Amino acid sequence: MAVVRPGLGRVLPTSSILFLCDMQEKFRNHIAYFPEIVTVAARMLKVARLLEVPAVLTEQFPKGLGPTVPELGAEGLRPLSKTCFSMVPVLQGELDARPHLQSVLLCGIETQACILNTALDLLERGLQVHVVVDACSSRSQVDRLVALSRMRQSGAFLSTSEGLILQLVGDAAHPKFKEIQKLIKEPAPDSGLLGLFQGQNPLFR
Repeated sequence: MAVVRPGLGRVLPTSSILFLCDMQEKFRNHIAYFPEIVTVAARMLKVARLLEVPAVLTEQFPKGLGPTVPELGAEGLRPLSKTCFSMVPVLQGELDARPHLQSVLLCGIETQACILNTALDLLERGLQVHVVVDACSSRSQVDRLVALSRMRQSGAFLSTSEGLILQLVGDAAHPKFKEIQKLIKEPAPDSGLLGLFQGQNPLFR
């Protein structure tokens, strides 16, 4: 297995895992750009399946917040129920069972809550965290922006879905590239990121 140099931020299918966080029915009408976020996360999941990257799914208090939305396409994944504002406690066994794991690709909601705390817990374990910025959102775009900046300050990598997908596939000669190319032929839907990053944003200097 190729060695990933710490701090470089490379992702390889053999040492990565996809985390899908709390994309549930009750959030549908409250999270900014919810349909777009789910569309991008679904794209990440399709690519993960093609490249045999493992994926895990959580649901925050599903009794009150409902099940994972069907458009994520997460059939076959067993959702893990949680109340903690981090995915890591319920995924402790999954992480411990993967000693070669180096990179976590993180999608879902809300950015300032479960995404941020999951990222911090993973970083504390020494893992590289790649926040899929076009697959994460919040009710408040201020919270979303500041949480992205906070994770970057703590050592997480901010990446777009397509950037990560192309890193994972690595080569146009890859046997799965044609299938993946069909998935990314259309750009990811706009999830309001330009409005967050444009101009002289002091949080991202």
